Amino acid sequence: MEYSAILAELKKKNYRPVYLLQGDEPYFIDLIAHYIEKNVLDDAEKEFNQTILYGADTNVPSIISVAKRYPMMSDRMVLIIKEAQTIKKIEELESYVNNPLDSTILVICYKNKKVDKRTSFAKIIGKKGVLFDSARIRDYKIPEWISGYIAEKKYSASPKALQLLAEYLGNDLGKIVNELEKLMISLPPGTEITTDHIQQNIGISKDFNVFELNDALTKKDVVKANRIVNYFAANSKDHPMQMTLGALYSFFSKVLQVHFVSDKSKDNLARSLGVSPYFVQDYIVAGRNYPAAKLKAVFGYLREYDLKGKGVENESTEPGELLKELVWKILH
Repeated sequence: MEYSAILAELKKKNYRPVYLLQGDEPYFIDLIAHYIEKNVLDDAEKEFNQTILYGADTNVPSIISVAKRYPMMSDRMVLIIKEAQTIKKIEELESYVNNPLDSTILVICYKNKKVDKRTSFAKIIGKKGVLFDSARIRDYKIPEWISGYIAEKKYSASPKALQLLAEYLGNDLGKIVNELEKLMISLPPGTEITTDHIQQNIGISKDFNVFELNDALTKKDVVKANRIVNYFAANSKDHPMQMTLGALYSFFSKVLQVHFVSDKSKDNLARSLGVSPYFVQDYIVAGRNYPAAKLKAVFGYLREYDLKGKGVENESTEPGELLKELVWKILH
């Protein structure tokens, strides 16, 4: 089940006896567990009927013992196991999940790992409860996810704003949501979020960022590119070289793809590159300015300066100076 379908069921008070929430993206696991923790029981019921255990402090027999308790002055009992991935032999819960107590809601938060779906333990949970795989969202889909998230809150954002947020906040959904919530507090519902709003409320510069550096390199705008890398060099803590190199590698990888996509229509390129159609023309321009032979050299420079940034054949040159050298080589 998708997390949205699970939440929809919970909001209708359609509860399952067991929830195994597992996978690499903790945000969705926390979202579901938090909803159950806050909404299934009222405050008076929680005192006697809601228990939260942590994997490092419990074991399978203790979990089963609590799960088999009957609720007091309530129809249900909620048992949430956080950090369950640290529990040894968790599959031994099979004896309980095979015959769970109808009045107990057992929530197992199993982060950054997965139970083997081929085991009878997983199959029983899938049959009698909910087995939810929380997968990380691919980097190129982060702008789309942000757009969907803020749309639910009655906001929108310009394509450049979405890309800027994605570039600088990465794929940590918890971090992204925290920053978005702070941003939306200061803006009335219905607002279209712009790069100016992001700069004013989150502190990400709308002029000096990797997104704008890519734009300068695309157009071979030497003045703009140098202005940005000089800013990066002067503010290296906020703009670490390795993060910039990663963003440049991702950008030029997409430019290389442009050369090998036969159908260069806007929609097909957007699908092939995994970008918004809004940005397709930028990649077409970059493809013209960087033929395949030049891109081969660019990837060589990126590897070279990645190693230099890690101290290989470089004893004293600062990261900011290395970045300036790299950009000069890319542009010339």
